[in-house]
Amino acid sequence: MSQPQRVRTILTLGLPIIGGMLSQSLLNLVDAAMVGRLGETALAGVGIAGYANFIALSCIIGLSSAVQSLVARRHGEGRRAEMARPVNAGIILALTIALPLSLLFATFSDSLLGLMSRDSAVLAIANDYFDYRILAMSAVGINFSLRGWWNGTYRPMVHLRLLLVMHLFNVILSYGLIFGALGLPTLGAAGAGLGTCIALIIGCLLNAALVWRDARKHGFLRAKRDRRALATVLSLSLPHSLQQLLFAIAIAVLFWIIGQIGTQEQAIAHVLINLALFLILPGVGLGMASTSLVSHALGRNQPSEAQQWGWDVIKTALAIICLLSLPMWLAPEHILALFITDPQLVDQARLPLQITGLAICLDAASLVLTQALLGAGAHRLVMMVSVGGQWLFYLPLAWLFGPHLGFGLTGIWLVQLVHRSLSSLVFIGIWRRRHWAHIKLG
Repeated sequence: MSQPQRVRTILTLGLPIIGGMLSQSLLNLVDAAMVGRLGETALAGVGIAGYANFIALSCIIGLSSAVQSLVARRHGEGRRAEMARPVNAGIILALTIALPLSLLFATFSDSLLGLMSRDSAVLAIANDYFDYRILAMSAVGINFSLRGWWNGTYRPMVHLRLLLVMHLFNVILSYGLIFGALGLPTLGAAGAGLGTCIALIIGCLLNAALVWRDARKHGFLRAKRDRRALATVLSLSLPHSLQQLLFAIAIAVLFWIIGQIGTQEQAIAHVLINLALFLILPGVGLGMASTSLVSHALGRNQPSEAQQWGWDVIKTALAIICLLSLPMWLAPEHILALFITDPQLVDQARLPLQITGLAICLDAASLVLTQALLGAGAHRLVMMVSVGGQWLFYLPLAWLFGPHLGFGLTGIWLVQLVHRSLSSLVFIGIWRRRHWAHIKLG
């Protein structure tokens, strides 16, 4: 392929994945927008429950990358009749893991949510909303596995269209159940949780029907139980899920550290972190495209081609992230004014926001190569480097330079800049050495 063709391939595969990731955030935003009409207490309860739900789902998110990398690898190896077996294994594991976990989270939801708020009115709403959302955990896990099929076969647009249909159901059902419209009962904020739960289940059923029609000839729900596939998907998904779980907990710890400085700093950090999570989406989404490209190339026994895909995706992601970062560098006040009304807080947040824009650009290689290494099967290595960097480097130094030495929010964000830069350098070194090319997948 010529360089323009390679970039076109990356964008064709990556942009729908980015759209799908944005749509996942849209679920919580739609619920928040509708519940916001019920008042601040209801909005706070849904916000807390949404974060608790993120922690729960992080336990099974690794199924997506595991299934995707195995599907793409078998596609590259020409094992077409077996391509869907990892999807079968992912569905079995989703049910095996998510069902007991959803019961566990529902049973101890009071304790989990109680760690985030002491307001009894907020907690009452949060519990009702969370109990409905957690009912769909198995459906979400199955959807992660089915998404692996579409991404692994280079057709993420199919999954994006399904998500759009699911969001339409979510808006209609949640609105009806919150406000008692369309002949539905009036459940208030809890109705948003139930509406989203039903929409997720509908989306799962539609997705399964499409995969059934598309992947039946490739072994979808036809092959006998494949213990090897089960073991492989489990071994690949567990490190990634653990990494995401520890990432979610790390954000909570970071908020606690910032809380030692002051409440105003926590409010600013909430905005900065959400803007950062938005800005990393192109890197993560294009990185997920590299998961398929790398795994497919390795399946064809072309490690040099796989390595080149990693470099090409980094350059593409870096260009997009730098473009999106420009407003943060050139007009930080205008961006912050969308979220913060106090001029003093805007002034305090200006430099940390500019640091955020620079830090995410320097993190582009890390964002892409973590996903590319998942395509190569290096899930444990990614987990060790990512988790080690967060818990052994970033969080201790954030506490040291933030509340302890008194450098405040700017000090914490400068530590983040160093952490993201070093993380990219480490992953670039791992990618250059190419030891990942020798990992065998079942």
